[in-house]
Amino acid sequence: MRYILLFSFFFLFLNCEDKKSNKTKNLKVEFEKKKAVKTVVEDIKREFPKLNSKNAMEFFLEYEKENKERKVRITTDFGTIDIQLFEKTKFHRANFIFLTKQKYFNDTQFYRVIDNFIVQAGNSDDKKTARKRANIGKYLLPTDTKRGYKHDRGMVSMPSSEIDNPHKLASPFEFFIVQQRGGAHFLDGDYTIFGKVIKGMDVVDKMAAVDADEADWPLQNIFIRNVEIID
Repeated sequence: MRYILLFSFFFLFLNCEDKKSNKTKNLKVEFEKKKAVKTVVEDIKREFPKLNSKNAMEFFLEYEKENKERKVRITTDFGTIDIQLFEKTKFHRANFIFLTKQKYFNDTQFYRVIDNFIVQAGNSDDKKTARKRANIGKYLLPTDTKRGYKHDRGMVSMPSSEIDNPHKLASPFEFFIVQQRGGAHFLDGDYTIFGKVIKGMDVVDKMAAVDADEADWPLQNIFIRNVEIID
């Protein structure tokens, strides 16, 4: 009788261990499946490489060949602005089209307004904007100032980065529109002009007239609600 009880206990122990082992294996398999699915999802989300100072120019050289769009519409709290992008400044045009397709500009702001000078956009104090930038990558664009364009009223140009930047490399996430009557030609040669406003300068004038603080940040928020390609 004792042998039968020992045998039963031994059999029960092995059975429990077997079940425990199978459960562990199943959990490992399930974990690997979830890990694989997560990797696939992340790969799907990141259709393009994370950009940096080493790969950005090569990326945009190829990107501009397949993405020839040249007109965008910016919808703001004050109305819409249509912009024609210049083909000659191909890296800056391609960059703007890329960021538009990535929905980067949506919910950013015109964060700097100086009446009879410029309105500047593409940034925000919202952490979401910082996260979008981090996801796209950290890079600068070279100046491209010898295409014959001048900072006339309505021209769209790219400011230089705030980092130590003696060559005035362009901050790719931001842009400014010249609102000054007669133009702001003292900017010529320092900043890359890559487009012009073809409709909506009345909207630019309204934004420029908003009261601002000492840092030129408008006291009334001016959000970019959407940027879309129209041609």
